Amino acid sequence: QVQLVESGGGLVQAGGSLRLSCAASGKIFSINAMGWYRQAPGKQRESVATITSSTNYADSVKGRFTLSRDNAKNTVYLQMNSLKPEDTGVYYCNAVIMANPISGRGTYWGQGTQVTVSS
Repeated sequence: QVQLVESGGGLVQAGGSLRLSCAASGKIFSINAMGWYRQAPGKQRESVATITSSTNYADSVKGRFTLSRDNAKNTVYLQMNSLKPEDTGVYYCNAVIMANPISGRGTYWGQGTQVTVSS
């Protein structure tokens, strides 16, 4: 069983910064992808940033957000700078993980953490 545990959300003023963390634990053979999605009220969930062999960002966060990975800890960090009110939403950690070479890959989600940016 794989678990993703998130931390780091909160309330911040526009222009401020937050850092989100997501740690994967459990039966992990390899992590193929890991990153963050977000969902604003009344909107669909969207990809924010994902790291595989490279890192991809949504256009709306390029230059402001940085995704990094600590392989030894199976953890990713999303550093969010110059936050805007439109960054408000629930942020979900996402990972594609292979528990063992036979089982294949599975997609896992964290419980979500609220990020609120006030104007």
